[in-house]
Amino acid sequence: MWVYEKRLQFPVNIKEPNAKMAQFIMSQYGGPDGEMGASMRYLSQRYSMPYSEQKAVLTDIGTEELAHLEIVAAIVHQLTRNLTAEELEEQGFGPYYIDHATGIWPQAAGGVPFNACEFQSKGDPVTDLFEDLAAEQKARSTYDNILRVVTDPDVCEPIRFLRKREIVHFQRFGEALRGLQEKLDSRNFYAFNPSFDPQPAAVGNSR
Repeated sequence: MWVYEKRLQFPVNIKEPNAKMAQFIMSQYGGPDGEMGASMRYLSQRYSMPYSEQKAVLTDIGTEELAHLEIVAAIVHQLTRNLTAEELEEQGFGPYYIDHATGIWPQAAGGVPFNACEFQSKGDPVTDLFEDLAAEQKARSTYDNILRVVTDPDVCEPIRFLRKREIVHFQRFGEALRGLQEKLDSRNFYAFNPSFDPQPAAVGNSR
């Protein structure tokens, strides 16, 4: 059960619309390393996590990623609002406009729509946490790329906030992984208890 506070985690107040910029930032809404995939990844993985501490980390971060999804949506909305169809087309937003006008819809910057293949839930605690560490670094790299091409300070500030949170999430997942490795038992026997693996039957002398 979530309690929803009706404000953004970080304010977004963009004065100058720019649809070309919106197309770049859209990738962090529904792209391969975006906030939608992150929230679905962590909130799905928590069910098979055997330890309460790591489960809580997945729930906390997965919930915060939903807040980040809101921030990215607000950025894209404010960058495209009040632009005419002609202006949107001139700024490279024409194909998106034809399908969605200026509604928010999850896709990557290149136009590939979001799907469940964007996130993994393997059911193995170690595998999932390593996946999460990589996911946070990929998201951080994407925000780095956005900041290299975006110059509007009204856009850069919330993007920097989001990048900072990816770094914090990476650190928290690292702590969760170390704590998990100290407690591993037969609930993760494939990685750390090879004695649980099926043993080949003894082969007798065929002569």
